[in-house]
This record gives sequence, structure tokens and C-alpha cells, in this order.
Amino acid sequence: MILCKYIFLLFFTIAIAGYASAQKNNYKIAYNVLEDTAKDNYDIYIMNMDGSGKKNITNTAGVEWIYHAYEDKLFFISDRDTCLRCYFLYSMNTEGNNVKKLSNLQLEDSWMSSRKKGTEMIVLGRTGKLRNQLFLINLNNGSYIQITNDTLSTKRDPMFIPGENEIVMAYRPDKTVRKTVPDELWKFSLKENADGTIQLGEDKLQLTYFPKSDTTTAWYEYHAGPPQWNSKYKFISYLSKQNNQTQIYTVVPDLKKHWQATYTKQITSDSLSSGWHNWSADGKWLVMDKSTYEGKGFDIYLMNFKTKKTIQLSDSWKTEQGPVFVLIK
Repeated sequence: MILCKYIFLLFFTIAIAGYASAQKNNYKIAYNVLEDTAKDNYDIYIMNMDGSGKKNITNTAGVEWIYHAYEDKLFFISDRDTCLRCYFLYSMNTEGNNVKKLSNLQLEDSWMSSRKKGTEMIVLGRTGKLRNQLFLINLNNGSYIQITNDTLSTKRDPMFIPGENEIVMAYRPDKTVRKTVPDELWKFSLKENADGTIQLGEDKLQLTYFPKSDTTTAWYEYHAGPPQWNSKYKFISYLSKQNNQTQIYTVVPDLKKHWQATYTKQITSDSLSSGWHNWSADGKWLVMDKSTYEGKGFDIYLMNFKTKKTIQLSDSWKTEQGPVFVLIK
């Protein structure tokens, strides 16, 4: 009887381990690599969750940089076939095939986000001399709607939050004070009008407040970096340089239901700085780039958010940054 129980527990343990492994292997990680500094050449690589199978899937001159993935489709900006750092939106699969230019809207160098099952994307773009405005792109036909027409504020890195009618982005109401007032994360509603136009609602909410006592961060460095959504724990993460080191912090989109007595919580802390990052679709895994205090030696790391166990996935002389989870069907 004891032997049967032992055998049952053994098979149960093996089954659970196999299931966990299978769940983990549902993801791959795409990330950006500086191939040649002199030529300003960035390529996109992909690898398995354990760091194996690294592969360059763009292999082109110029800049290719991934900012978003929906399931197994990768969305990236590229200056191929145009002027240096003149970016447009493209998509491809995990093998680097089926590359498609998605719109003729010129983009800024900014994180982006999708809604409606990956058919619409909110981006930061430009028209003529008007720069850094929010647009919504229809990914099926490439058409786009301009959301903002505002030359006073600064905006970057827009992200949809659940419900898909609200966004969080780094924002500063008045760009003329950028050297004294940092940009912070703000939440905005999207108001869709009967005539098909879209605008930001008036009910904006500031989510982050950089410590006024911290003087270690230069005005041009991240005070509140690109927001990322964790679907399991329902919080927004972002990077912030505080006390002379960049780490990842969290805040919830509704400050009435914050995690602790304070609005923000730091979730990474070690001898290395933690920067651009992304959450797996199930919210269990955090992938990020880490570097020294001086911003050197960027590599990709993976954290199990529950256990906080962190492993290094890349280790080369190249700069490797901005990882994104890709869900493999």
C-alpha cells in the first residue's frame, strides 16, 4: 500500500513538472541587439525561455526594434527602405518571415500597445512637422486616426489597460518645464465620437509621483518609464531611476485600490540595474534587460515572479535590450 502511494506521488510529481515545463515552453522571447554601433545597426533576435536557440530573425542594415507582440506575431519599427531612423510599423512571425509594412504613418521611437485581438494599435507618430502625437492604427488596412493634436505636452509609450478604452502613458502636461518637472505615468480614457474620431477624455489621473528628495536622476533620464501590464496581479510596472540606479516599480491603475499604504512598490533590487521589461501573458514571468550602474553590459534576464528566482539568458559583448514575450500556439 505504501509502495503504491509512493508510485502515485512520483507519477503525480512528474506530471506536474511536465505540465509546468510545457506551460513555460509556451513562450519565446524576442529582444533587440546592437550589432554594429558605428553603422547604427540593430537586429531582432528570438530565443527559448531557457536562453537556448538564439536566432537573428531580421538580419538587415539599419534599425529594427521590437516593441510589441500579440500571440505569435511580432510588431516592430524599422527604417528599412527609408531615411536613417525614419520609422514605420512592420510585423513578422517568429522565424522572421512574412514581413509586412502595416501603415504609411511615420512613427516615433516609442513603445506601443494593441487591442481588439491585435487588430488595432495605439502608437506615437508624426505628421509633417507635428511630432509625438497619439494615433490609432487599423492593422488590417493600415488606416489611422489621429487622437491628439497637442504641441504643449509630452507623451510617450502608450499602453492599453483592461477594458481597452483606457490607456496609461508617460506624460508631462507642459514640456517647457521638462528640466524641472519629470514626466509621470498618467491614465486617460479614450472618447470615441459618433463621427469616428477619437480623443482623450478629460478624466485623466496621475499614477506616479517621483520622489522630490531624489536628486540623483538627470532631467532626461527615466523618472517613470514605459508601462507594462501584469494580467495576473492587475498592476502596472515601470522603470524608474532612483537613488542612482534604475529598477522596476509597480502601481495600480486605480489608486483607491492600491497594493500598500504607498502607491508604488519596488519589485527588483540587486547589484545590477533593471530596465526595459515585459510580462508573460499569464503574468507569471518577468523578462527584462539588466546592466551595470553605468549603463553598460546589457543582457536579458528572466524572473519567476512568485519565487523571485532570476536567471541570466544572454551573455555576450553585444548590447541586448527590450525583451518581449511571444506566445507560441
